Amino acid sequence: MKKLINSVDTVLADSLNGFCRAHGDILVAGEELKFVRRKDLKAGKVALVSGGGSGHEPLHGGLVGHGMLDAACPGQVFTSPTPDQMLAAVEAVDTGAGVLFIVKNYEGDVMNFEMAAEMASGEVARVLTNDDVAVEDSLYTTGRRGVAGTLVVEKIVGAAAEEGRDLAALKALGDKVNARTRSMGVALTSCTVPAAGKPMFEIGEDEMEMGVGIHGEPGRRRVKLASADDIAAEMIGAILKDLGETARGEALLFVNGFGATPAMELYLMYDAAAKKAEAAGLSIARSLVGSYVTSLDMAGCSLTVTVLDDEMKALWDAPVHTAALRWGM
Repeated sequence: MKKLINSVDTVLADSLNGFCRAHGDILVAGEELKFVRRKDLKAGKVALVSGGGSGHEPLHGGLVGHGMLDAACPGQVFTSPTPDQMLAAVEAVDTGAGVLFIVKNYEGDVMNFEMAAEMASGEVARVLTNDDVAVEDSLYTTGRRGVAGTLVVEKIVGAAAEEGRDLAALKALGDKVNARTRSMGVALTSCTVPAAGKPMFEIGEDEMEMGVGIHGEPGRRRVKLASADDIAAEMIGAILKDLGETARGEALLFVNGFGATPAMELYLMYDAAAKKAEAAGLSIARSLVGSYVTSLDMAGCSLTVTVLDDEMKALWDAPVHTAALRWGM
């Protein structure tokens, strides 16, 4: 294992310290690094809190800031944060209008966020993201996994929260965005968790894992490496089949790298996926390409399609200023 770390035991703390030092103009670290939060909180605004295991950066800490999250709780690598982290984040960012949790559908995340909500003194609601079409159940979930579509939910709901919408309205909007969002991933290599010191799974030089999860969970099947056009065709086909009759009109296409995929390849995949989606009748109205929901050093990518309406499109376009996303400001 070759990694730029000091020690396995301090990798998360060292990374968070560097992250907060680099982006100290927009965010600060909570006590004992239990969470990161917006530097300047907005009184009377519903606070958005998310989190999950580390190793997926810039998700979620990189999405803390104006127009997105108010706080994010980082767990150890690929491990859910604890309820006390989430409760500390709630207490730090709740300015009286309540808190909305945005939670990826993994058993540890769901259980711990539920416990934190029960302990919180203020009003807390939850949006559960489960956009992965690859499998209904995996090693970490009951039901679909929450993957890169979580970023889309956080951006759109974050913009609405910035406008001053109340907790019930934001939950309804988050549930709507999640229902109109589907994702699927493909891995060309495994990833190496620092504590393990070796790849999570073995994969042949001429193989790929179709439908892989963001923790390296098995996908639909192990197959021979194919062309980008063929990979995009299978992934977009699965996404549109799952969306069914709702797959019409304008859409956002998000091509997400898993951490070790060059931008050249991500844009190549975008071109292939956009052509397949447009041939199926969708109009690609908005785009995002880059490594935003990663799996440490895994090579591969995921495709996410969100079917937009005018409200969602306007909220996607609204100003945002985070470590990972910035436009309109």
